[in-house]
Amino acid sequence: MKSTTARRAALSVAVVAALTGVAACGSSGSGKGDRAAGGGAIHVSPIAALRTAEQSTDKADSAKVRSTTSLGDLMAMTANGALTWRDGLEGNLTITYTGGKMADMMRQTGNTSMQARYLPDAYYAHMSDAYARQTGGKHWLKYAYDDLAKLGGASGSYLKDQLQNSTPNQSVKMLLASGDVKKAGEETVSGVHTTHYSGTVNVAALAGRSSNLSADQLSALKKQLDQAGVTTDTVDIWINDQNLLVKKTERAATANGTMVSTAYYSDYGVKVSAEAPPASDTKDFKDLMKSIGGSGSGGTSTGSGTVAPGAGTGTSS
Repeated sequence: MKSTTARRAALSVAVVAALTGVAACGSSGSGKGDRAAGGGAIHVSPIAALRTAEQSTDKADSAKVRSTTSLGDLMAMTANGALTWRDGLEGNLTITYTGGKMADMMRQTGNTSMQARYLPDAYYAHMSDAYARQTGGKHWLKYAYDDLAKLGGASGSYLKDQLQNSTPNQSVKMLLASGDVKKAGEETVSGVHTTHYSGTVNVAALAGRSSNLSADQLSALKKQLDQAGVTTDTVDIWINDQNLLVKKTERAATANGTMVSTAYYSDYGVKVSAEAPPASDTKDFKDLMKSIGGSGSGGTSTGSGTVAPGAGTGTSS
């Protein structure tokens, strides 16, 4: 494996794996806080219903998640696992690249599937034996969030901020920010009755929307979307009769093409634990960049286009 491929793969994993985790956690909206909100179907206006869901979602603890994401011809992937957001993002996901240029690149590293482990100060990606031969025999890459912030410009800063400060109610905020959220119907999802809500965020018009969000919340959301190269983002969520979010979809126009993602949530309150891999089998991302000719900073080029913040995630944090 060429060092250039190893470097590009490490940089791409830094962005895509981390932001996939953010999407899985950030767009979920269920857990103990939702249970506390009480059962019963929602029979109120969409804005009022979503405001209640946003507040209860903010108290969520953990969930099992599964998702699919595609971004133009750059990548297609799946993610499965469990995450908690009680004291920062923690947990474990299996991320599999199923198509696009990213999958081709990962095949060159010896594996299109990897384990991602999230801790409060860093996340870890388990790479293949072939990749480990380029890193002194070590299989785990450690990405300290402070180092990710040095990846370059808004991309790295956005990445660090989202991983350290994400809350599990951003999809609901996105719908509120759209200003024209509507009830789209009642449907059965994963065998349960749900109420479906939908809306589209136009980033250029975001600040002028009557969204029931504070000025600071709107400003922060607009900044995130701008950094991600997102111009419009259509968000749909499905809430069950216990006020738990069971499904979320997003379709966004980004700097790298159209992003489409679908995520499902279950087993709210599930016990989640994550520990740092053995130091003897771990290579620090910053040190790796130095050893194979990279600086550990700058762009996040995959060799086929820059991976914008939010790529593969829809910016749901």
